[in-house]
Amino acid sequence: MLSVTLPWPPSALTPNSKRRSHWTKYRPIAKKYRADCAWLVKAARIGLPAGSVPLSMTIRFVPPDHRRRDDDGMIGAFKHGRDGIADALGVDDHSFRPTYEFAEPEKPGRVVVEIIA
Repeated sequence: MLSVTLPWPPSALTPNSKRRSHWTKYRPIAKKYRADCAWLVKAARIGLPAGSVPLSMTIRFVPPDHRRRDDDGMIGAFKHGRDGIADALGVDDHSFRPTYEFAEPEKPGRVVVEIIA
C-alpha cells in the first residue's frame, strides 16, 4: 500500500462555492491545487507496478474544523486533487476505484490517499 497526505482542498473548490462564482475566479485555484497535489505525489516517489490498473484507493477526509460538511461536497472539492494524482502517476483517473472515509476534524485539515497496488 502506498500513502500520501495532501492538503485540504480550498473552499473555493466546493461545488456550492463554484456554482456561485464565475469560472475565472476558481480556475486558477483549481489549477494550483491540482499541481500541488501532483507535486506531492511525485515527491512521495509513488510508482505503480506495470499493469496495476484499475487502482483501488482509499481517500480519507480529515476536515480542519467542525463546520458542517456533506460527503458529496468534500468529494467534489477534491476532484482537482484526484486529477493531480492521476497526472503524477501517468494514468487516467477513470481507472481509480475509490472508497471514501470521513474522519473527525483535526488541524490542519488534510486528505490522506492510500493506493492499493
